[in-house]
Amino acid sequence: MKERDDSLFPAPVYADTVLAINFRDAQQRFLDSLIEIQYAHTLMLARQRIISEEVARDCIRALNALDRAALVTAPYDGKTEDLFFHVEDALERLCGKSTAGSMHTARSRNDLAITQYRMCLRSGILDIVRALNAARRALTGLANAHISTLMPAYTHTQPAQPITLAHYLVAVVELMGRDECRLRAAYATVNRSPMGACAISTTGFPIDREFTASLLGFDGLQLNSYGAIAATDYLTETAAALSTAMLNLGRVTQDFLLWCTAEFGYLRLSNAWVQISSIMPQKRNPVPFEHVRVLASKALAQAQGIFTCLHNTPFGDINDAEDDLQPLVFGATTDAVRALELCAGVMGGCEVNTIRMAERAAADFLTVTELADTLVRREGVNFREAHQLVSASVKELRGNDSTQAMVETVEALAPLHFGRVLKSSRAELLEALDPWHFVAIRRAPGGPAPEAIRAALDLAAADLAESERWMEEKSAALAAYPERIKEACGRLVTE
Repeated sequence: MKERDDSLFPAPVYADTVLAINFRDAQQRFLDSLIEIQYAHTLMLARQRIISEEVARDCIRALNALDRAALVTAPYDGKTEDLFFHVEDALERLCGKSTAGSMHTARSRNDLAITQYRMCLRSGILDIVRALNAARRALTGLANAHISTLMPAYTHTQPAQPITLAHYLVAVVELMGRDECRLRAAYATVNRSPMGACAISTTGFPIDREFTASLLGFDGLQLNSYGAIAATDYLTETAAALSTAMLNLGRVTQDFLLWCTAEFGYLRLSNAWVQISSIMPQKRNPVPFEHVRVLASKALAQAQGIFTCLHNTPFGDINDAEDDLQPLVFGATTDAVRALELCAGVMGGCEVNTIRMAERAAADFLTVTELADTLVRREGVNFREAHQLVSASVKELRGNDSTQAMVETVEALAPLHFGRVLKSSRAELLEALDPWHFVAIRRAPGGPAPEAIRAALDLAAADLAESERWMEEKSAALAAYPERIKEACGRLVTE
């Protein structure tokens, strides 16, 4: 095997550690968008009479004749710097160097590369939103089935007050709805075309940037040419939205894993989702949740890596924002989708131990806040006085959370705190300690009462429907633009 000459570009170590790796990444991720940009730019040049229609037709025919299968599998041989020049060489062989070279009029690898990055990222964002909405649908369905399923809410990792499973799940659904809003905002930033910025200062040719942007399915321009090349907020805004979504998913997944433990016993996964131990026959390990958690953490880490790579870099054209960074971008989006899809699948196939949840909601004095509230309403005392009486009663009972014992103790201690016996009946005090009563009277917007939850679920359903309409609109736009390019090419070639 002939050894490479260290005096010629690319130096062997540079080729092995950078160029070959980036070439393979571009083959897998950017080839289609690179060729679509070639078509769109050529059509724009012909439309603006910057190149002749005859030259444009020859360019289009050469693009049509490219062997994409060969391009995507070609090994990196060092003859060209990157995939762009590799494709340009293939075009030169098909239509001649002079004709192929005309396609590069009024553009640079700078605006072309960032355009293809944005094209890949916008599809990645849509994939995340699609997976996020699937998770929202799964959790909304579960919430609708458990509007009356009592469970304890936790503060500081300790049982606090009775709520319902639906109340908890609606909180997660609303959280994911806000994640979706952040991702949609990021999409609006990403889906702006840099084409026409050229190296960084546009060009003296009479280009039509809006026409190119429309052909490529963008919603508009990244207008200022310096910013189109230098700014990386399209990446960091997406990374921030993705990071928040994955952080949120990880926290919720940690709860679900805890609920699967024997000590909690709130959730049980079907046999389709559990894995056994190689040595312990009794084990039913809920490992899909562990995979959700680590995938979410991995996506978060990659998104944070984007910030680390870009921190303190110059505001200009810089390689730190380009090929070496992109694996973090598509790695983060891919793992985010995996985590969300897995979460939706697992939660759609879990069993809820409603009896166990209800038992825990009725234990550990979780309803005594309502007992204090009842004393305020019935006895005419202020809340601090009522709180002190109930707190003293809890301490007196030393863990005996019998409602009967609680009422008797409150009655016994009332003269010491209020200077008189209670006017409230025992039945009224016992009702205050009932966990379902606790939930049912919390009808304020956002509360756990069934009517409040149904209203919240209606809002969540409307929000999800609106998101899915947005998804359909954006997905249709991205599905349609390649056909527009094809039609425009067809008209040019047959004229």
